[in-house]
Amino acid sequence: MRVLLPSTEDRATVHRIIYDELCVGIVRDESRRAYQDVISRFEGAEGIILGCTEIELLITQADVPLPVFPTTRLHVEAAVERAIL
Repeated sequence: MRVLLPSTEDRATVHRIIYDELCVGIVRDESRRAYQDVISRFEGAEGIILGCTEIELLITQADVPLPVFPTTRLHVEAAVERAIL
């Protein structure tokens, strides 16, 4: 397995949207499209890790053709499962 990372420019876009918009409650379609553009450049990717809590405010499975792995939701589900066992 190979891990793909966004380019330096794409990381700057992702970072700006998280901190300048999502962290202050701004969710814009334009930013969703920017994330979709970043994701579209992951040639050969088999899935996308949404590795920041705020990204789930912007991107859902319906927004991209690849499987998404929303880490916040996955952690919560694992904690609940562990708690009830």
